[in-house]
Amino acid sequence: MNIHPIKAFSDNYIWCIQEETEAIVVDPGKASDVLDYIEENQLRLAAILLTHMHEDHTGGVREILASHPECLVYGPEETKDLVNSVVKEEDSFNLMSQTFQVYESGGHTHGHISFLMGNHLFCGDALFSAGCGRVFTGDYEAQYETLQKFKHLDDEINVYAGHEYTETNLRFAYEMQPENTKISNSLEVVQEMRAQGQPTLPSTIGKEKEINLFLQAETLEDFIELRNARDNF
Repeated sequence: MNIHPIKAFSDNYIWCIQEETEAIVVDPGKASDVLDYIEENQLRLAAILLTHMHEDHTGGVREILASHPECLVYGPEETKDLVNSVVKEEDSFNLMSQTFQVYESGGHTHGHISFLMGNHLFCGDALFSAGCGRVFTGDYEAQYETLQKFKHLDDEINVYAGHEYTETNLRFAYEMQPENTKISNSLEVVQEMRAQGQPTLPSTIGKEKEINLFLQAETLEDFIELRNARDNF
């Protein structure tokens, strides 16, 4: 099993899950990047997984399906026009000998979901390394509850977020808590990785518990205050 980030736009990651000659892609916002990777590596595209409706996560689906009409597409109700299997909280399904569990993870969008495959969490824009997605719905409680759900997952679970936002998120966290050595040390490491063009993902739930201020927020009010500060950072 290999999980590879296909870069798209300025900071999106389209995650490609590979098992021998088969592949699954998560949130293909751009078709050309996926189609090129599939062709170059001579893979059969088994399925597409969608976490939410935003164009930078779904924009490539129709073009990909035009080339791979046999490909299955799974996603939440808000992506129903693009999928052939609408999935929701507590659903599970099998692909490439792997079981995928569906977690409701609203807040960024009302219907946002995440997929857990073994110890690999594909969480779209619900959770970033050292951050979380903007609450476009205005439903801060839903986003806070989503983070509490993630917080209770096992520490060793790998976190595959949809964007390369880690450095900016850590700079914000450092401004909020300059005395926090876990945050400052992580920022130094991430800055070096980005200078070399390396992705900072996946992270882990255990690591996020140490550096992600949003996961550490103890109350909804604390979370709202923190999210507003990040929005204005």
